[in-house]
Amino acid sequence: MTALRKSTLRNSLLGAATLPFLSGCIGGMVGPNYHRPKAIISEKFKEAPPPPGWQMAAPDLAKMPKGDWWTVFNDPVLNDLEERVAKSNQSLKEYEAQYRKAAATIDSIRAQLFPTLSGKFSFNRYAQGSSAQNTSGGFTYTSTQSYTTNTWTTGPSASWTVDVWGMIRRQVQEQVAATQADAALVANMRLSYQLQLAQDYFDLRYQDSLIALYARNVDLYRHNLEILQNQLDAGVADPTSVLQARYLLQSTQANLANAHIARAEYEHAIAMLTGRAPAELTLPPSPLPATIPAAPVAVPSMLLERRPDVAQAERNMEAYNAEIGYEIGAFFPQVTLSASYGYSGNPLQQLIQTATRTWSLGAAATETIFEGGSRSAAVRSAEADYDNAVATYRQTVLAALQDTEDQMSGLHYLDQQLALQNAAVKSAEEAVQVSMNEYLAGTQIYTTVITAEQNALQYQETQLSVRQQQFLAEVKLITDLGGGWTTQQLPSKGSLQTDNPFLPSFIQRDKNGN
Repeated sequence: MTALRKSTLRNSLLGAATLPFLSGCIGGMVGPNYHRPKAIISEKFKEAPPPPGWQMAAPDLAKMPKGDWWTVFNDPVLNDLEERVAKSNQSLKEYEAQYRKAAATIDSIRAQLFPTLSGKFSFNRYAQGSSAQNTSGGFTYTSTQSYTTNTWTTGPSASWTVDVWGMIRRQVQEQVAATQADAALVANMRLSYQLQLAQDYFDLRYQDSLIALYARNVDLYRHNLEILQNQLDAGVADPTSVLQARYLLQSTQANLANAHIARAEYEHAIAMLTGRAPAELTLPPSPLPATIPAAPVAVPSMLLERRPDVAQAERNMEAYNAEIGYEIGAFFPQVTLSASYGYSGNPLQQLIQTATRTWSLGAAATETIFEGGSRSAAVRSAEADYDNAVATYRQTVLAALQDTEDQMSGLHYLDQQLALQNAAVKSAEEAVQVSMNEYLAGTQIYTTVITAEQNALQYQETQLSVRQQQFLAEVKLITDLGGGWTTQQLPSKGSLQTDNPFLPSFIQRDKNGN
């Protein structure tokens, strides 16, 4: 057979194998196409700043730093710690590894769209012997003879399970959406760890402020105790006043020690979040910042594009929607094509010749005739999974709205509370000064001074606590609004699926979502 005839035969076989695939798949995939369900969402936030009665400002989330949301606090130490979270947090690396595994699974599934090609070469050498009896000159003798045979077989073979009904492509679609959901999970966990670090950081700074407050009062109470002790030694003060001054000093010293304990624990937690041993991190003391940045203004619809947990729930819906199509595809027959081409014979006696050539071409379709309703049950199960994903998506949006409303109302009323608390601290400090003057003038007992000092310290503690809550609420609000993240940062379908020049054009169109 000439080379031209051989080429024609191979092309004919390839064309025959491809025609059913092309004719069956161009029509699309079985199962429902995905359309994002509507979320339960309001047009505006109930607690959005500024307070009711003021003119609502335009949404300004676009002004927030992209990704590095913590830079709005203008704290270099916080900036450095937050950057370390994304690079060194070991829990986050676990989620990133899971995402990479999910992305690798896409190519594993896509490989089923292509034929499986294999080549073989086998060589066997074996010996055979024979014996015969001969008679000559009245004598009978046995003669033996042996010979060696070499055989070989070589050639390629191919098998192809044709994705006529789109089952494999539905699996690819499902895995792509699931991988995008994993990417959103990574973003959500990164945001969560960064939020936790910011909260621990401002809690640590709150402890620094408490330590400074207690240290100042310890010095003041120690000085007062020395004065009272001198007066007692001189016989002009009563022992009760000295005892009261002493327990006020001692209780404040105990509070100071407790603040040091809390600060150390927050520092240890920050070290773990940044992927370091506690012994490797020491943060110099620094009080809470004097001011907090203005709260960002947003509308509820922004949460659908800026919250990674919402994006994760939305991607899961498409994954489960694709699962329905995959299960429906099980009702249709599977078509498998196979072909082989090669040569076999003795290489010393028969080289590559027409007589030693072998080839085969086959097609098979398999269909389950009876399975007791398992396929119908699988479809119903997939539909239930999808309905569950829809409910989870809508509930995630509602939870996001609740979280955001909580922080908005919290910031509004914390601002009012701080203003009132500042006034209370000022009045308490004036009361301490007045009571001390009256005591020195002999018109008040020292118990009045101690009560005024205790009240002043309590009000100062509450003042710091309100400022701490402001920072925590501000951080939580920024992260509740996505922390600068957007769904545009999700990996695209094209980036998750490697383009293959041998992929049929209609699959390319489906892969790109057209």
